[in-house]
Amino acid sequence: MKKNLTSQYDDRQYMESLDFELYYYHDTKPTVRTGLHRHKYYEFYFFLEGHAEAQVQQEHYMLSYGDILIVPPSVTHGIFVHDFDIPYRRFDLWISKSAFSEMKHLGQEYAYAVNMALTESRHVIHTDRITFNSILSKLFYIIEENKSARFGRECQLKLSVCELILTVNRLAYEQFNNKKITQDVLYQNICEYIERNIDEDLSLDSIANHFFLSKFYISHVFKDNIGISLHKYVAKKRLQLCHDAILSGESMSESCNNYGFEDYSNFYRAFKKEYGISPRELAKTAKLNTSEAQKKQRGQV
Repeated sequence: MKKNLTSQYDDRQYMESLDFELYYYHDTKPTVRTGLHRHKYYEFYFFLEGHAEAQVQQEHYMLSYGDILIVPPSVTHGIFVHDFDIPYRRFDLWISKSAFSEMKHLGQEYAYAVNMALTESRHVIHTDRITFNSILSKLFYIIEENKSARFGRECQLKLSVCELILTVNRLAYEQFNNKKITQDVLYQNICEYIERNIDEDLSLDSIANHFFLSKFYISHVFKDNIGISLHKYVAKKRLQLCHDAILSGESMSESCNNYGFEDYSNFYRAFKKEYGISPRELAKTAKLNTSEAQKKQRGQV
């Protein structure tokens, strides 16, 4: 199926066309490709199949069917295949700076996804199967048209590429704005996730992977909402839960283990810095308060 539309892989990283180039690669036995690199054109990468990971600057993304990767010019990036026994399929669309500039003159909507990649490090758009299949139809049509000798071919190609890029930007806008993920809602979702998984790995990396967002963007959301980093928020939340648990009579070691502190000495230092007293001193105070309350109850009886 579509075998005649596949492209012979070429590790060339410069454009031969003045406006755009589109390739459909289907490697049944993928081999090691180019590593981290950058180029002078815009790249839109559409992932279909394989076990591959994208790296853009310092961000890493495990790719799934329907993912669209956006790489502006001069941005360091690379795709790394992890399993060479799985076929590796993707479309790769390159657009020159001049051609992309022409699109922007038609409307700034064409540049939305690229701007999000540049300003917020949001390089990946996730799509569902039905939506992505519609995009695949557009991609195959562009390749078929490019191979044809039909009247008006050049005009049709420009229109088709513009339509494709506008579709990508609409998807980006829906994902980043209308996906019910405003910053406030995202902040609440992450806080709830932290509450539910307080004893698990809550590093910035793990949370970014869970929400399919960049570390930069999540850090930005926390700074904007509460003025502190995600790491500091998690530490404060864990200390607060430990503090309340010790006051309720839970042992210090249990509290430390139950709320995600792997090392007691680190927990001790952080606790004392946060509350001005040690966990042991708090436990003594809690025990004394409980004893006095029990005496009062007995006296009333």
